[in-house]
Amino acid sequence: MCQLLALNCNSPTHVGFSFTGFAQRGGRTDEHRDGWGIAFFEGGHDKGLRHFVDVQPACESPMAQFVRNYPIRSRNVIAHIRKATLGAVALENCHPFVRELWGRYWVFAHNGTLLDFKPKLHAGFQPVGSTDSELAFCWIMQELAKSHAGMPRIDELSLTLRELAARLAERGTFNFLLGNGLALWAHASTQLHYVERSHPFAHAQLRDEDLSIDFSQHNQPGDKIAVVVTAPLTTNENWQAFAPHTLKVFVDGQAI
Repeated sequence: MCQLLALNCNSPTHVGFSFTGFAQRGGRTDEHRDGWGIAFFEGGHDKGLRHFVDVQPACESPMAQFVRNYPIRSRNVIAHIRKATLGAVALENCHPFVRELWGRYWVFAHNGTLLDFKPKLHAGFQPVGSTDSELAFCWIMQELAKSHAGMPRIDELSLTLRELAARLAERGTFNFLLGNGLALWAHASTQLHYVERSHPFAHAQLRDEDLSIDFSQHNQPGDKIAVVVTAPLTTNENWQAFAPHTLKVFVDGQAI
């Protein structure tokens, strides 16, 4: 099984602390050695996207080291470390995956396995790799495009996504992250956790690395940051577990 990480914030935030701990699970403190990836929404109206993927284990990858150190600041980030189940260890099978819909980039990452999932896809959305995850993403994008003529409100999108997630979860384990630069959707089939950070910011200690941070030295009083991850990243924060088969939506650093 793979692992997921996402940040949703109300102001551009550096992901280095969270990603440092997360990357250790890519072969050092856990077994997910089959590639990794991360996507940052940036630019005007958060429509630009930086997207990095690599087949090397995240704990050893020079590109992962670059991401940890480079001061990229973003309001919406999705990352993934892979343990291959369906699909070879190959660059085209590394999450997160990216597609365009309604003039925006959409980013998707999945943890789990879908069995006997063979949807009929139209020409607009086709997988490049051989994973069940990318196939599911293409199907979701297709169904969203069929359900809405243009970009709907976040609450309308959430209703559609809740129905689609329930249908896919019938095929197996379907923990996923989906973002478009405006919001983050997180669905727990089995396991996801989240924490919301806001003023007064406190000290945090990573679980997978001997590294701590005092968030009060790096954030302003009005900042709000939501972190979603498969298993808690820190040892001293109040992580909340998702109930099974729950879809949560995060906007501007908090669940709505």
